[in-house]
Parts: sequence; C-alpha cells; structure tokens
Amino acid sequence: MTLSANRVALLVAANTALAPFAIDAYLPAMGALADAVGASIHHTELSLSAFLAGFALGQLLFGPLSDRIGRKPVLLGGLVVFLLASLAIITVSSLPELLAWRFVQALGGGATVVNSAAIVRDCFSGREAAKVMSTMAIIMLMAPLVAPVVGSGLLYLGEWWLIFIFLAVYAAFLMWLLGTRLPETRAPGSPVASPRQVLANYASVLRHRQAMGYVCAASMSFAGLFAFITASPFLYLEHFGLSPGLYPLVFGVNVLAMAASNRLNIRLLRGRSPQQNLRLGLAIQLAAAVGLVLVVAGGLESLWTMVPLIMVFAATIGLVAPNAISALLDYFHHMSATAAALQGSIQFSCGALAGVLVGAFEVDSAWPMVATMLGAALIGNLGLRLLAGRAGDA
Repeated sequence: MTLSANRVALLVAANTALAPFAIDAYLPAMGALADAVGASIHHTELSLSAFLAGFALGQLLFGPLSDRIGRKPVLLGGLVVFLLASLAIITVSSLPELLAWRFVQALGGGATVVNSAAIVRDCFSGREAAKVMSTMAIIMLMAPLVAPVVGSGLLYLGEWWLIFIFLAVYAAFLMWLLGTRLPETRAPGSPVASPRQVLANYASVLRHRQAMGYVCAASMSFAGLFAFITASPFLYLEHFGLSPGLYPLVFGVNVLAMAASNRLNIRLLRGRSPQQNLRLGLAIQLAAAVGLVLVVAGGLESLWTMVPLIMVFAATIGLVAPNAISALLDYFHHMSATAAALQGSIQFSCGALAGVLVGAFEVDSAWPMVATMLGAALIGNLGLRLLAGRAGDA
C-alpha cells in the first residue's frame, strides 16, 4: 500500500501524541494526586521523571525489536502494556506505587513512539522526511494543547483517576486506528540484526561524531523543555497562584508557539538546510534561557515577564527536534529504528534528569527550573558546534 505524506503524518502523529497526553493531561491534577498518594507536590512531580525514564528504556529495548520483527507488532504490543498500566494507576495509594506503574506505562509508550520516526524514515528521506516530521509535529502538538484542558475538565467532573481512564481509552482507540489503517512499512527482506549486532549498531551510533552532535542538540533542547514542564504545576499553581482551570490556558501558549515554529520550519526548509534551521533554533533557545535567568536574578519574576520567555524557549523545539532527528537518521538508513531508539532513549533520559534536578530538592523558587534550562541550552549549542560542526549545510 502506498502512503501519502499527509496520511503518514496523521497516523504517526496520532501515535506520537500518546506521550504528550500521558505527560500533560494530569498536570492540572498534580495537587489532587499528591494528596491521594500522601506526598508533596514536588515529590509527586517525580512521576514525570519516572515516566520519562520508562520511555527511555522502552525505546532502547523495542527499537531494535521493531527493526527485527516489524513496526506493527511492536506498536500494538506497546499499546496493550500502556492500556493495562493506565488502568492499574487508578488503584494506587502511595507514591512508590505511582512511580512504579508510571514507569511500566512508559515502557509501553516507548515501544510505540520509537516507531514514529522509523516509519517516516521507511517512507521518506532528506528534506522530505524533515517536512513530514514537521507536519506530524504540528498535528501532534495539539495533544499538549488539549491535554491539560482535558485533564482540568475531568478533574472538574470527578477525580484525578478519570484522567487515566481517558488515557486507557485513547490507547484502545490507537490500537484500532493503527491496526486497521497502517500497513507494515518495514521493507520485506530487510536484514535482521542479532542481539550482538544490535549492541554493535548502538555502538556505531555512539561513535559517529556528527550523529551524536544531533543527538545532543535534540536531547538538551528536550531536557530544557521538561525542566519547565516538571516545574510548571508548582510554578503556576502554587508560586503564581493560578487555578487549575487557568493553568491550561497559560500552559497552552507554549504549545501554540511550538506549532507556529514548526510551520515556520517547513517554510524555511524551502531554501535552507535542516542543519541551518537547527542552529537558528538553538541560538534563540539560549537567548531565552539567559533572559529567564536575568529575570529571576533581578527579582522581576511574574507571569508577565516569565511566560513570554518560556514561550520563546518552547517555540524553538519546532526548529530543533524535526531537523536534528532528520539529520541523524540520514546517517543510518539501514537501521533507522535502532538509531531513533538510541536518540529517544538519550533524549528522555535527559528529560528525566532535568525533572529530578527541578523537583527532587523541593526548592520553592524558580531557580531550579531556569538554571536547568540555561544549562541544557548551553550544552545543546556547544555539543552541536563541537561534534557536528557545519555538516550538511548544502
């Protein structure tokens, strides 16, 4: 079956949207969930890091399996695990239980999302792949825009556990959609790697200097974003005193900014290379992070000063992520899912670490967030410059 670019983007975006829904839908309910498990909001925010850690491991384990047995079996198996874990979460009564089931839920989610970039790479390459990924990202970004609104609505109608019922229903919908509408995109007769070869494939990615520059750029950008996402329930709900009903509105401006920058990326790709757009995004991100640090250091922090700078920082993801991943996968045509798995694993591990740096120490200020965002932006810029240089500008 021949797949059009728009159909691939739509199907893959619906699949990839599972992650932002699982991450963002319960953010407005973080206070209620903290009360339910008898923990502080800072420690309950660590469930985000547990989820990201599970996502990292899930991609690392199931990416090579996807290259071995095909995209669809791994996709559907991961959705089953995600669905069952979502239902288990509604029974938790302690923080360790919550962290454990979020980790298992993310293992299933990682098995699904690792296939997204690989499916695009199965069908497209170069600028075309970057354009499809940007189109996919625009569709996918509706999820974090809608997710907190859905979470707030479900919290208003009932209790926090309704959010995880919703996630289970969404997983069931994806099982039907992908099971009936997505053909197997892995080419018949593709080479099958042994476990030893999988390890060798991972090592070949890690040894590839330019590829690791792109991995560093995407991962650090993601880490900076998740420093904000992890801190946002405390920052907006407690520090600035927003209600759970207003939280999605203030959070949502970042998603709109990311969608706009993805659209801009598509237009810029008509005359610029993915690598040029990537460097532009990283430079803007660093400037926004420096601005946030100066605002907090000067005692000027408020919704009016911080939200616009956070919005600019978040917007640059649309220039960084699709171009970095497209450039990375161009080096690994023969094992795209394995390369995407390693990139995703490193990316989500960095996001988990950023979340721990922000939430574990229970510091009631914006400093952990802005310092982590600045550190991530600095490392992303330096890593790309030192490792990838100016490769691929043509």
